[in-house]
Amino acid sequence: MVLVSAVFYFVIAHDLDRIDFIRLVTLFSALFFFCFKLIQFEKWNFKFLLVAGILFRLVFLVAEPNLSQDYFRFIWDGQLMLSGRNPFLYIPDDLIAQPDFLMPNAGHLHDGMGALSAKHYSNYPPLNQLIFAFATLLGGKSILGSVICMRLIIVSADIGIFFIGRKLLKHLNRSPYLILWYFLNPLVIIELTGNLHFEGVMLFFFIWSLYLLSVNQWIWAAVVYGLSISVKLVPLLFLPLFIKHFGIKKSIFFFVVLGGVILLLWIPFYTPEFIENYVSTVGLWFSNFEFNAGIYNAVKQIALHFDAKPWELIKSYGKITPYFTILVVLFFSMVRKNQKLSVLLGSMLWVLAIYYFFSPTIHPWYIIFLILLTIYTDLRFPLFWSAAIILSYSAYTDPDYTENLWLLCIEYFIVFGFMFYEIFRLKAQKSLFHKN
Repeated sequence: MVLVSAVFYFVIAHDLDRIDFIRLVTLFSALFFFCFKLIQFEKWNFKFLLVAGILFRLVFLVAEPNLSQDYFRFIWDGQLMLSGRNPFLYIPDDLIAQPDFLMPNAGHLHDGMGALSAKHYSNYPPLNQLIFAFATLLGGKSILGSVICMRLIIVSADIGIFFIGRKLLKHLNRSPYLILWYFLNPLVIIELTGNLHFEGVMLFFFIWSLYLLSVNQWIWAAVVYGLSISVKLVPLLFLPLFIKHFGIKKSIFFFVVLGGVILLLWIPFYTPEFIENYVSTVGLWFSNFEFNAGIYNAVKQIALHFDAKPWELIKSYGKITPYFTILVVLFFSMVRKNQKLSVLLGSMLWVLAIYYFFSPTIHPWYIIFLILLTIYTDLRFPLFWSAAIILSYSAYTDPDYTENLWLLCIEYFIVFGFMFYEIFRLKAQKSLFHKN
């Protein structure tokens, strides 16, 4: 099964175009089946499955990503950093139009990143930018060289998650083999190692921070949590949940240390124009873009029956979503008993899941965060989502990226169906426990 899986990953890495949707879904489904069987048969054979997971990732080592074009922007930003330019102050379309602009592979990088990325400022936080620059420096003028360097960083982060995540599971008295649902998950391997998304690096710092919390090293946990936010902003969502975990006084110190780390990493990029550029670019994800949305698509279809204009709807919806997200976070911050780390992790899972359910843009690699969180809870619906979300790739079979709403309905029917089943099942189990 390991050898066949390695062959399938090789095909995805070296001989697949993302418009070939049927082939992609077939390979992905087979890989998910083998993942399930490997964990079922060998879940206590950690060394064997660790080597297998590393092998699956190394299959991608010398392949340029073929399911995502984001890596062109990563290398572009890295080259800007090496040339002494602030990536938050320049739009690629503006730079490429300058006759005296020089950058290795500039034309190829600009064309490869796509029109959408090329007309906006960078939105990747500072530590992510430093990783881009480091990988580009080591890669020289070679795009493949930079890709290999970024890939090795991402693989190293995943190995770190395997060991630290397993330690945290033991500390919380949970089965350590559960970390394999992250480490061997085909979505994790394809989207992180294959497509070079840096959620894995963010999650490495995130899970390390929580492990430090579990052993009462909260100051170092704050430092590492700040590094996680400086790779991707998503962990910012969870900060109010720590107030009940620490108490008011201790949480203030935690936030001060964490904020100091973030501030130190942002200072080198600061200019008066930077804040406006960055906030406007991040805001676009709420009010301009839509992909693989769940509840937003349902709202949109209802609104279209009342002659609503889609471009106006997304802007109105985008203004409401941040306020709704804040209310959800505050609710879980006040109602749940987040003093216990296990409960805190469950609150994080629900906050992020609800945020994703209402978000207008859900790329497949977003839910990898849920995959890691779910292994520390009794819920498993994110694992089903990680299998079903491959259906969103159907949009790439159309030149205009038109989504197949029937396939999205199947995806979210699976996710919501299993989620409600688990909620009612756990409620019934607790009721039975109290009666006994």
